[in-house]
Amino acid sequence: MTRWWVAAAALVALACGLAACGGGSPAGRGAAAGSGPARGSEVILATTTSTQDSGLLDVLVPAFQAETGHRVKTIAVGSGQAIELGRRGEADVVLAHSPAAEQQLVASGVTGGRLLVMHNDFVVIGPANDPAGVAKTRGVVGAMRAIASGAAPFISRGDQSGTHTLELKLWQRAGITPGGRWYQESGQGMGATIQIAAEQRAYTIADRGTYLATRTQAGSGLKVVFEGDPALRNVYHVIPITRAAGQRVNQDGGLAFANWLAGKRAQGMIAEFGVATHGRPLFVPDAGKREADLAAAA
Repeated sequence: MTRWWVAAAALVALACGLAACGGGSPAGRGAAAGSGPARGSEVILATTTSTQDSGLLDVLVPAFQAETGHRVKTIAVGSGQAIELGRRGEADVVLAHSPAAEQQLVASGVTGGRLLVMHNDFVVIGPANDPAGVAKTRGVVGAMRAIASGAAPFISRGDQSGTHTLELKLWQRAGITPGGRWYQESGQGMGATIQIAAEQRAYTIADRGTYLATRTQAGSGLKVVFEGDPALRNVYHVIPITRAAGQRVNQDGGLAFANWLAGKRAQGMIAEFGVATHGRPLFVPDAGKREADLAAAA
């Protein structure tokens, strides 16, 4: 396996540097109102790279800042690392797409409520000539088996992100332990991983939003070769962190961001994001819904 260790080390350094410093319920649960910095404070947002690489945060964060006076410092890492930053009290709010890990964070007692924000879907992308015949398979498990049986190059995030967690589940369902020269780990975010896959004419799994937002930069060599399996649904939640995680947590600031993201204005912006450029929204707003509703609609 090949890792891009330099980028990974930089990521760890960023997290270390910051050391100094159940869905649908109100995000304020467990957060004592009025116990933290007031309007105009800095809010540390730990989030998955897909929300940054897709450009969504470039729209949402300035609007939140202008409306509330808070300043947002964004840390874009994999969902697993973002959740760990929240658990350690090194972030004020977490936006992630790794449901099992999010539930564990809430169960740890250091958060307010976990709010459903939006969803899109994951897609399998690969070379336009699809040498492994992925497009001919039925079900995403079959797609993974086709890649492995053909020893077709595959780039994994390898970073405990939500995308990486999904990928590992799919390999497990396929009865495959990936490894060998055909399987490489980037150790980087979604946009960089797509770029590496394009350069190596390899397959990878990406959220649709980041794929659409970066396909021009990644070159024309990759296309969606498999999509539509319910197992590829990609759901995002926002979770405010409380001072149970540490006294430095900006509890009110994180709560303000979470509630704003689930509010009418942000949800409307999410619904429109990507339409002008791609002819379709990159994310579907879901605040106020239940995850069971998403499954029923799939």
